[in-house]
Parts: sequence; structure tokens; C-alpha cells
Amino acid sequence: MTRKFGCWLLILFAGSSAFAAADGSISGHVTDRAGTPQMGAVVNIFTSASALGSIVFTDSRGHYEAANLPPGHYQVRVTAASFLPSLQQNIKVAAGSHIIIDLTLSTLADALKFLPPRRDVSTDPDDWHWTLRSTVNRPVLRALQQDTEQDGSLIVVSTNNNPENQKDQPLKARLGFLAGDGDVTTSFALEKSLFSVGVFALNGNISSQSSDPTGVIRASYTHQLGEISQPAVTITYRRFAFPGTALENSPYEAIALNTSDTMSVAGLVDVQYGADLQSLQFGRRVMAARPYGSVDVHLSPDLVVEYRYATSEPDSRADKGFDSAPADLSESGPRMALTNGAPEVERSRHQEVSVSRRFGKTSIQAACYRDNLRNQVLTGAGDPSSYSDDVLPDVYAGTFAYAFPGELDTTGARIVVERKLSDDLTATMDYSSGGAVTAQSLSTWQNVSQSLGTARQHSVAAKFSGQVPGAGTRWIASYKWTSGSTISTVDAFNTSPGQADPYLSIFIRQPLPSAGFIPAKMDALLDIRNLLAEGYMPVTGQDGRTVYMVQSARVLRGGLAFTF
Repeated sequence: MTRKFGCWLLILFAGSSAFAAADGSISGHVTDRAGTPQMGAVVNIFTSASALGSIVFTDSRGHYEAANLPPGHYQVRVTAASFLPSLQQNIKVAAGSHIIIDLTLSTLADALKFLPPRRDVSTDPDDWHWTLRSTVNRPVLRALQQDTEQDGSLIVVSTNNNPENQKDQPLKARLGFLAGDGDVTTSFALEKSLFSVGVFALNGNISSQSSDPTGVIRASYTHQLGEISQPAVTITYRRFAFPGTALENSPYEAIALNTSDTMSVAGLVDVQYGADLQSLQFGRRVMAARPYGSVDVHLSPDLVVEYRYATSEPDSRADKGFDSAPADLSESGPRMALTNGAPEVERSRHQEVSVSRRFGKTSIQAACYRDNLRNQVLTGAGDPSSYSDDVLPDVYAGTFAYAFPGELDTTGARIVVERKLSDDLTATMDYSSGGAVTAQSLSTWQNVSQSLGTARQHSVAAKFSGQVPGAGTRWIASYKWTSGSTISTVDAFNTSPGQADPYLSIFIRQPLPSAGFIPAKMDALLDIRNLLAEGYMPVTGQDGRTVYMVQSARVLRGGLAFTF
């Protein structure tokens, strides 16, 4: 079966390369609020805040042009002395196309003077017109949504038009149903633009297996301060009950308050910082503060140096768009386990310096890091809670969390190579080396703690992602191998493009034809983690049954998502 699956992927990847297309370009003029051309302004064209981009300068007429851009979605940011930065997002560059984007720069005084007033409740909302406006409230870029019968992407159509027939979109919503491994989950997401300067979002996952509500709910607000910064506040509530066990009256609850901000300095330095304040309840309350931050320095259009500091492991579901519910407690965070029946949160500290360089369609990253983890949370499959006070069971996923009794203090290195093979196919290779928790002679549960230790291990990951032309299928397939008897992740704080779940994992999102009686876009979802159930290390429990210590438990889930 594995050989057939590999052949299928090989055929798919080989076929996708035939869709490579010609590059496009973005050009336009940069002026101030009075319409005066701005010479020498720095224009940065990039795909994301962490990706390498192209930097060009305006001439005496305020004109700029960036050529040889591979097809994709871009952001355009312009900076100039004595002016605030200006940013345009969601610009689609098709094969061989030439997109014109004119930008207007304003001073801080202009921004404060011309911020849009708070709309009266009696007036009709005009949010979600997808109109990006300057600080003088002039439309500078309009993007229209294509018909649902087409690919649904955004098209740049004009700079000052205001179609009368364009519909208001005050609210965006998504609803999903996912089932797998004995659990049924409903996911939802709402997003609302507020006063043209902020976005409120509410999303979550609720399990319907038990009458006792279980799941995750997250509310956030992001504010735009004149392109200077983007502060955000997020509140997340998690609750996991344990029906049918001795822990039934002690649900695991956690609430986290996150504040963050991002800013750009002269278009050459990007700064992101924030902190989580977490409160966890399981028998007793535990508090934890989690600061984080990063600084990206763009030394040239193709060279970026980054320093990153983190105190919690990243969410591995980011690439999937959070359409699926957490597979188990390892994906739900904050990470917590039990020691002698008392809750203990994972304490971690990560520092990393990386250098990223782009060579055409190939990007290479080299990084070195230092990690320190105490009460590190390990994952197991099965349920030893009937005879152990040192595990936090997840009865919905059939897994449990176990705290490593020692401390992991390690240094490591990482090399990532990412290649865009075509407009619809990207390949990534990741090699990491660093300390990890290993296990020797895991025969019985009584000697688990004595059998655990730390050692330097290696991991190699290959990941392919893309979209099937015509069908619109979005997919991610990855395989990550780890050396030795390792039961924790090597380079656990990896947020590079090479980040992947251990062993064979697959995610597929397939658009479905919409039924006439359902006013929504439908997608079928398939989420598989550790398909071949590799890396399972057996342990005999006191009741004679076998449980397993694993890097990642096998999870198979599928369902439907509706976007309104």
C-alpha cells in the first residue's frame, strides 16, 4: 500500500510540473496626499511577512516596476522619509500579467486627521467591500470576488471605481463538521470588519460526543494604526471533560489572554512581539506567562536575518487553516500533564538565529537554536489513568499526556530548502539536529521514568504542497523521519516552511459543487496524521494491557466545511 501511495504522489508531482507558467510584474506610481510624485521611495514586493521579497525604488516621476514575479498572491509595501509606510495586500499576479498598483503616502498628521469616523448605527454598513483606502478615504485599490463557478480568486480591476452593484459583505462565516477516531466535532468561524480599521474574529471547535461541552473557543480583535502597527488581542478558552473516568469531576479548563503587535521600520526591519497570560484549572489553578518576539532584518531583496524568541511550542495546524479540530491535547495547548496527580505546565524557552537566502525559485534557510524545557509534555496512546497519577488522559482521542521528569537543555541546527516547482506545486526538505527525549527498555509502566533520557538526534522531513489545477484540490503531504528511539520532537519550535508532523501525514481540502438550496461554498476535508502508526513504543501496564509512547499518535479525520 505504501509503495502504491508513493507511486501516486510521484505521478502527481511529475504531472504538476507541466503547469509552470511565465512570470508577471507589478508597477505603479507613488504620490503624497497632494498628488506630488515621490522620488526614491522604497517599494517592497513580497508574498508574506516572513518571506523574501523584491525591493525597487521610484524614479523622478514616482514610478516603480517589479518584474519577473512568479504567479501568486503578493503584498506591496512602500516607505519614504517623513511619511508613514503604506501596504497593499492580496494582489494576485497571474502568469504573464502586468498589475498596476498606485500608492498614496501620508504623514502621521494626515493619518490622525483623516481617520474614518465611527459609523452611525442608523447607516448602512459598507465594510467588506474589499476596498483598500488611503488615509484621505480615497479608494486606491479595489478587488472584486469572481463568480463561484470560477476559481474564487481576487482580481485587481481599477483604482477609483465604485460599482453600484457590488454587494456589501459585513460578515464572513464558516461551518465545518469533522469525524474520526470515535469523536464528532463541529467547527465554526466568524469574521467582521469594524469601522474600516479593525477586524473581529470568533472561531472554535465543539465536540458533540459528550453532553458535557468540550472544545476550544477563540475571540480576537486586530486594529490597524495607520500602517504603523497592527496590535491584536486574543482570548482563548479550552475545556476538556473526562466522562466515564475517575477524573470526570475535574475537567481540564484553560483560558489564555494574548496581546501582540507587529511593525515595520523603514521597510527593512520587521518586528513582532507579544505575550500569553495563561490560567489552567485541573484540580488546582496554575498560571503561566509566555512572552515571545522576533526581529527580521532585510539586508537585501534576497537576504533576511531573523532572531526569534519563544516560550511555547507552535501550533502545527497553521498550514491547514484551522478547519479541523485539535487531534488531541498535544495540538490544543497550553501543554500540561500531571505529576503525582497535580497539574504541571510545560516550561520552555527557545532562542534562534536564522539566515534565509533566495536564489530564483529556491529559498534556503540555515538556523541555529538553543532550547530549554522543563516538565516537557510527552504523548502516549492508550489510557493508563486507572493505575497512574502521572498522566492526563484524552479519552476522545485515546491518548494521554505524560511529563518528562528531567530537563532538556540542548543546542541544535536546521537547514531548510524550499523549491517552487510550478505555480501549483512546492517541495520542501528539512534537516534538523538537536536534543530530544529518548527511551530505552520500555518494558513495564513502573520503569518508564527511569528509562527516559535525552540524547542528540536527527530528523529529515520532506513536504509537498500544492493545488490541483481545475479541480481546485488543496493538499499537503509530508513524511518526517527521526533517528533512534525518540519519543519527543527534534526541533520542536520549528516554524520554518519545513515544519512537518512526525512520519506520514496528509491533508486534503476538496471543493464540492454547491447545491442550489445551500447558500454556501462546500469543501470536503481529510486530515491524516502518522498514517502508518510508526514510532509506537509498547509499555505493559499494571492491568496487563499495552499502552504506547509515541511522537505522534495516528489520527484519521474527515468531514465537510461550509463557507458563507
